Amino acid sequence: MIPVILSGGSGSRLWPLSRKQYPKQFLALTGEQTLFQQTLQRLNFEGMQPAVLVANQDHRFIVQEQLDAVGLETQSMLLEPFGRNTAPAVAIAAMQLLAEGRDELMLVLPADHVLRDQRAFQQALALATIAAEKGEMVLFGVPAERPETGYGYIRSKTDGALPEGISRVAQFVEKPNEATAQQYVASGDYFWNSGMFLFRASRFLEELKLHDVDIYDTCLLALERSKRDGIAVNIDSATFACCPDNSIDYAVMEKTARACVVPLTAGWNDVGSWSSIWEVHDKDKNGNVTKGDVVVQDSHNCLVHGNGKLVSVIGLDDVVVVETKDAMMIAHKDRVQDVKKLVNKLDADGRSETQNHCAVYRPWGSYDSVDMGGRFQVKHITVKPGAQLSLQMHHHRAEHWIVVSGTAQVTCDDKVFLLTENQSTYIPIASVHRLANPGKIPLEIIEVQSGSYLGEDDIERLDDVYGRAPQSATVHSIAR
Repeated sequence: MIPVILSGGSGSRLWPLSRKQYPKQFLALTGEQTLFQQTLQRLNFEGMQPAVLVANQDHRFIVQEQLDAVGLETQSMLLEPFGRNTAPAVAIAAMQLLAEGRDELMLVLPADHVLRDQRAFQQALALATIAAEKGEMVLFGVPAERPETGYGYIRSKTDGALPEGISRVAQFVEKPNEATAQQYVASGDYFWNSGMFLFRASRFLEELKLHDVDIYDTCLLALERSKRDGIAVNIDSATFACCPDNSIDYAVMEKTARACVVPLTAGWNDVGSWSSIWEVHDKDKNGNVTKGDVVVQDSHNCLVHGNGKLVSVIGLDDVVVVETKDAMMIAHKDRVQDVKKLVNKLDADGRSETQNHCAVYRPWGSYDSVDMGGRFQVKHITVKPGAQLSLQMHHHRAEHWIVVSGTAQVTCDDKVFLLTENQSTYIPIASVHRLANPGKIPLEIIEVQSGSYLGEDDIERLDDVYGRAPQSATVHSIAR
């Protein structure tokens, strides 16, 4: 069996903590490890192969860093230029397996869900394997225990041809209103749709070709035109852009006659909203969940997440407060599903707060914007040991570098020299330069930029050890 981990989501309902360039699966929301790392760790048992990962190309180095942090490997990494939903992602993973002469059972899992009971998960997996070996398309359903309006539902029916404990899918139902959800729970015939699947690679592709041949044909061509870089497969952008955007549910599971449900009672939560975060955490005597420098007074059933500043809440019930360095979100717990609508509006307004945190992560380390004015910007830059930035130049800004800790190797035109703590240097406009960390501890510098344009796209990248495409900046291309 091979797990296929889908890690391409943006987690917009968990804004402002989750951003497009650093989404929720890479955040430690429910423990010391990130949701992505927890997903991989629960698959670390006998009989399970290393995973195939499907992720956005922008997240490649985040994925690798998080794999290295927990000492896990992956057998391949399928990198999408942009999201096209779950059906194309799984199709390309299945096609790659068959191209290698393999036809394993594929366990399809989102990278951002929580499962509290590992034993129950493995028991459900063993039952699902019996059905999948017989050609069934298995969906893991969570028994609907309460009227939840944020989940999709599956209506089941008995089928004597299936192994005991497994039922046939009778109907898929979109997110219901409160009254309808209560009826579903009372009937006992409904499951929450977990978005977790098990089927053989060839079986999935047979059904996809039958029910959505456009996705099948486009994914096959996109994979043929993709470029491999070690274990990474960069999916061809031009071809993938023509692929329909569709989920496994709509493309296959709702149309096939072989869809069945295996009950999953493993403490599942999709961590899809701030109310879900509140549910999975321990609470104080008043039902509050707090993180960071938070003071709560005369308040009940609140979630308050601080990220540096002191956050105080007085006399509030059922409220979510999330503070980050550059944004704050306050919502009633009953309205947290609407955070996605807010993010869409911010995107339409061109707000950068939906894309990145103040701290932006790169394969060599990270940078944090400290201050900004009309013609200046101050950054705190951290470079990992042994790492280096691209060889580059800027057309519109000069830079001053001050070493705070560690040792910097600086390339500036034809000079290469070292700087240590409290030393500094000046990088003039149009100078070809590079910053590297030759030491064994993180390098931290303060960078002061000054000039007529300070955007990140004013970079002409000349050489890059991480394989990132050359980037050329011109007067026209960097217009705001």
